[in-house]
Amino acid sequence: MTLTSNKPNAQKRKIPLSTTATLATLSDSDRLADPNWWRQAAVYQIYPRSFADSNGDGIGDLKGITAKVSYLKALGIDAVWLSPFYPSALADGGYDVDDYRDVDPKLGTLADFDEMAKALHGAGIKLIADIVPNHSSDRHEWFKEALASPKGSPARDRYIFRDGKGPNGEFPPSDWDSVFGGPAWERITEPDGTPGQWYMHIFAKEQPDLNWSNREIREDFLKTLRFWSDRGVDGFRVDVAHALTKDLTEPLLSKLELSAANTGVDGFDDGTHPFWDRDEVHEIYAEWREVFNEYNPPRTAVAEAWVHATRRARYASPQGLGQAFNFDLLQADFDAAEYKEIITRNLAEAAATGASSTWVFSNHDVVRHATRYGLPQVSKDKAGTKGQDGKDWLLAGGPKEQLDVELGQRRARAATLLMLAVPGSAYLYQGEELGLQEVAEIPESERQDPSFFRNKGVEIGRDGCRVPLPWKVEGTSFGFGEGGSHLPQPDWFSKYAVEAQDGTEGSTLELYRAALKLRHELQTDEELEWVESGNPEILHFRRPNGWQSVTNFGGTAVELPAGKVLLTSAPLEDGKLPANTTAWLR
Repeated sequence: MTLTSNKPNAQKRKIPLSTTATLATLSDSDRLADPNWWRQAAVYQIYPRSFADSNGDGIGDLKGITAKVSYLKALGIDAVWLSPFYPSALADGGYDVDDYRDVDPKLGTLADFDEMAKALHGAGIKLIADIVPNHSSDRHEWFKEALASPKGSPARDRYIFRDGKGPNGEFPPSDWDSVFGGPAWERITEPDGTPGQWYMHIFAKEQPDLNWSNREIREDFLKTLRFWSDRGVDGFRVDVAHALTKDLTEPLLSKLELSAANTGVDGFDDGTHPFWDRDEVHEIYAEWREVFNEYNPPRTAVAEAWVHATRRARYASPQGLGQAFNFDLLQADFDAAEYKEIITRNLAEAAATGASSTWVFSNHDVVRHATRYGLPQVSKDKAGTKGQDGKDWLLAGGPKEQLDVELGQRRARAATLLMLAVPGSAYLYQGEELGLQEVAEIPESERQDPSFFRNKGVEIGRDGCRVPLPWKVEGTSFGFGEGGSHLPQPDWFSKYAVEAQDGTEGSTLELYRAALKLRHELQTDEELEWVESGNPEILHFRRPNGWQSVTNFGGTAVELPAGKVLLTSAPLEDGKLPANTTAWLR
């Protein structure tokens, strides 16, 4: 069975430069000019506040990133995705934006941003910026103006304000819950001091939803896209891309009605949900595509869209954002049959749109996959059941007896090596190249994630994957900075530090470096062919140039197929592929 990323009814085609074996021979400047660079790129996500601190204030910053560009180049990545760096009160880790066209003073200045972009480009690394279009912060000048303006004013129309229910408007317009817990509506006090209207916030109350039916909002975001593109941003990761447009025609559905019609993801499979995944959102992205295409090479974009699988393709359309995250592998257990089904289906979806697929195991919102894979796997008795997400383990306090650290590490290494061989772009999260585990032991007094405070006893939050990186084996913050770290680092971080792994044979860092280097050298057309082994615990596929990947999901070592072994995620055992191990051959 051969899978290829081609448009429907088209003959197999070779896509120039970035999808062929010539990639390894391109200079840094040629890679930067390649319009197809994103199709099979290795993209490294940086959470700026937790990457590197240059001034000792305990918070990572842009100068800290610039100082580590040589590390990023040596890692072998193609692009950096920068999580929000805008001015923010951090009600949601920077996803509550005060000003879309500036840098948070705690992280640096626009001049620091320009310096960072120049350094990355000088190293042949592209720059992707996170953009947050669904909501601003409640400190944005627009929202402050809305609060100071009367009902029905143009300032109010930039957001979603509604009168409340009840004789005095004392009840919210609907009973919907926000993603972070509690109601999705917040009542304001009018300028004259009386109780007033309610505004909608799908997320935290500090994140009021923008009104994308207002032309002013659309024009301003086009301005923002050009602002950052002119400063050297090569692409955009679009936060909750499926949540911009709304239909709040009365009567509003109840949360019970919404829940009954849900498909297990955000929205309905027909696009009629009042605020998730509405068809009208693609009109916005068609306009964005026009802006992207004003540049040479065109700016790229990838949608974070937690939508029904049948609805994902429109976000990845060449007439829209061009690419969309699929989180299917992230939500799967370490299971051969699941992996094969997910890879097959997603490559077929990519082929149908002419896009390339995306693969990811960890990011700033989920428990690190080295930890998830060390926890007991989830029973799949019910259709649609997701894999182990680690949330219950965190909520229980991270009991050590439930976590097999060595097994989780071994499986994570095998999974990553497999993923890096699959056609499409690979998204890596800072620290996974060190094999970092989730930090469970964060005191309540030091937690920051709003989901923890709004869902106490239900969810512990995402702080554990956002703990600042360890660069050195010793020091108050393991080399993160001279003034400690904004989230506490455990003592066991020492053995995962860059300093401990740099140049150490068999370390996870050296595995990632070797894999990414080889990936550039071996990269070929966006196709794979499954090779049946007769063993359901083995996943074996071949790329068009003879590059093979074999993963043993089982418990016993197996014979390898013929070919030269190029790289393994763990040492072979008497020439055989051990359990929970991937090998690349040619």
